[in-house]
Amino acid sequence: MTQWPDLAGRIQDGLHVLPVRVYYEDTDFTGIVYHGAFVRFFERGRSDMLRLAGIHHADLRDAGESGLAFAVRGMDLEFLKPATIDDVLTVHTRLVDHRGARIELAQEIRRGEEPIARAQVRVAVITMRGRPTRLPKALEARLQRLSV
Repeated sequence: MTQWPDLAGRIQDGLHVLPVRVYYEDTDFTGIVYHGAFVRFFERGRSDMLRLAGIHHADLRDAGESGLAFAVRGMDLEFLKPATIDDVLTVHTRLVDHRGARIELAQEIRRGEEPIARAQVRVAVITMRGRPTRLPKALEARLQRLSV
């Protein structure tokens, strides 16, 4: 299997950075990135940050008696500037807090050094039956490595 070392971005000093390119499919009829595409970019940043921390979806599915999942409970979004086709953006994700069954993250999408969108995200750890539950200690230890 081919290894792509930067496919999931990188983590440095607790900050995960993921590059994304804007494609035609990400834009609306005006050529500007559709607001829903930013939500997908933020999701990729969160998923890849967890992947690099050693928390994989397969680990969650197989954890506990009924398996675990992450569910976004809330997301506060702020759109600062438009992005357009062919822009190269970076999704910055930082773990803010995690306790019990909740995880809080701060995310920002930038074009170069210029912030163009921000999100404050609240995630619940749930069983596959939809009940809140604590993250198992082994997975919590991996998440703890992201705290700076």
